[in-house]
Amino acid sequence: MCGIAGYISSKGIDQNVLKNMTDRIAHRGPDGEGFFTDNVCGLGHRRLAIIDLHTGDQPIYNEDKTIVVVFNGEIYNFQTLREELKTAGHTFQTQSDTEVLVHGYEEWGTELTAKLRGMYGFAIWDQKEQQLYLARDKWGIKPLYYYPTPSGILFASEIKAFLDHPEFDKQFNETILSSYLCFNSTPTEETFFKNVFRLEPGHRMIWKDGNIQIEKFFELDLEEGTDYSPEETAERIGDAMADSVKAHGFADVEVGGFLSSGIDSSYLVSLARPAKTFTVGYADPRYDEISYAKDLSEKLGIENYSRQITKEDYIKAFPSIQYHMDEPLADPAAIALYFVAEKASEYVKVVTSGEGADELFGGYLSYREEIDQNWYMKIPYPLRRAASAIAGLLPEFPGRNFVYRRGLKLEDNYIGLGRVFSDKEALSVVKNKTQITTKEITAPYFNAHKNAPSMVKRQIIDYYFWLVKDFLHAVDRNTMMFGLEARTPFLDDVVYDVARSLPKTAKINAETTKPALRLAASKVIPNEAYKKKKLGFPVPLRAWMKEEDLFRKIEEQFNSENAKRFFDVSKINKLLATFKSGKQDCYKKVWTIYTFLIWYDQFF
Repeated sequence: MCGIAGYISSKGIDQNVLKNMTDRIAHRGPDGEGFFTDNVCGLGHRRLAIIDLHTGDQPIYNEDKTIVVVFNGEIYNFQTLREELKTAGHTFQTQSDTEVLVHGYEEWGTELTAKLRGMYGFAIWDQKEQQLYLARDKWGIKPLYYYPTPSGILFASEIKAFLDHPEFDKQFNETILSSYLCFNSTPTEETFFKNVFRLEPGHRMIWKDGNIQIEKFFELDLEEGTDYSPEETAERIGDAMADSVKAHGFADVEVGGFLSSGIDSSYLVSLARPAKTFTVGYADPRYDEISYAKDLSEKLGIENYSRQITKEDYIKAFPSIQYHMDEPLADPAAIALYFVAEKASEYVKVVTSGEGADELFGGYLSYREEIDQNWYMKIPYPLRRAASAIAGLLPEFPGRNFVYRRGLKLEDNYIGLGRVFSDKEALSVVKNKTQITTKEITAPYFNAHKNAPSMVKRQIIDYYFWLVKDFLHAVDRNTMMFGLEARTPFLDDVVYDVARSLPKTAKINAETTKPALRLAASKVIPNEAYKKKKLGFPVPLRAWMKEEDLFRKIEEQFNSENAKRFFDVSKINKLLATFKSGKQDCYKKVWTIYTFLIWYDQFF
């Protein structure tokens, strides 16, 4: 796991600029650095040594040094690809997974990505063709950003690397502020830095002669199967998970595991049996997962290292965390990840993490609406739509959101499992009314899956807008902040092949979520974690925000010059007062605005 940065420029390459760019993201790779430059291309690399500790330094070249690569990630099938490429006549100089990329590019060109099993963001410079090839893994585990310039292009694992380039014009992109308030993260290909774009999951890009060509090579394709034998399905899931966990366990350093009290991390840990697991908790027992994690670790005969987070810890770390996120991320669990990553980094360089299970196997409680609210959906749509329109005009009352949402088509309102503001509310509090709507953002995904069942549509939206933009983003930044690599075995080809065609009854039933995965997990987890509802490193943030010290910090930000620049201050202060009085449980709305203001302070 590493950090990459570089640029193409017709003006030539300044090695000091290139080094400054990589120094800015040195936390991603504290074990070393490496550079390549020619007349127009500079590639930089910061290394976190995981595989081939002695000869795996980057950049890495092909035999005649006309093709060079810098790479962030892991290729889990690199040994198989290595043998295939050796048979085809390629000569290898290292034992690293990185080297299969340069020889794979020689052999298969840009179709290289079809061969790769793993997580990655990489850049290949082809000196003969004078073209730059960027690619990001199909799952969206690893990040990659780019910024076109008059003389070429910049790219990096993190946006902050661009701050040290003289052609980077740091400007704030205000048109996505209201959509951020709805999603609690940045949901678009655009970023909050004007003209900085993220390469989306499953996309590759060619830059040549000043032209950019982007191509999608993978899109999540789920369907609902019909045949369903619980035991046979559980066996298929179990075989796939065992295969994936084994592949994700390959390293020349020790691999540990994040461990909460839920099924996903418990399943991974029970399969992998790492020597060390890591957990965070709180003094409030309602949010504490340490006792559950210690119980499972004891039953497995492995160590568990934990830390109890205090409000003071949380507040102190928050600005630095938002800096490392690159863009504002208001998910409270993202901050908990910071502390568990910090703890793990004291002992290991690699951990497993359970992201992806809920989206692929149907783990969110909101999916139960497909069953629990089916009675209401039998009411003719015009009647539900009319009730929804009336509810939308009324103030909060018990059941209002239910009536409102159930009278809308999924395509008109669903943006994922955790909407914070409605579009109307968000637009009312921001000053700049030229904003991208959430429906505009999700429409391409709904259109691509317009004939899919509603459950599948939910999974697709949750995958691309919550898993990728929120959870995986948080995992990458929080772990790499400490030079720690996180691996996600649920996001793997063999697991996807099983999950992609499960029937609805394997994903939700009248009793629980993801029943098929729970049945598979029950065969290896030695306690009853496979039965637990999802918590996922919960945070007692609602209570903390009402305490005087944090409340005053929020109030100060809500009345700052930055708040006056972007928000209707009277409206956001009214929202804050409503939260404080307990009249409305709107702490997520307050926190999402506060997070943005803290983030803005770090960069602007």
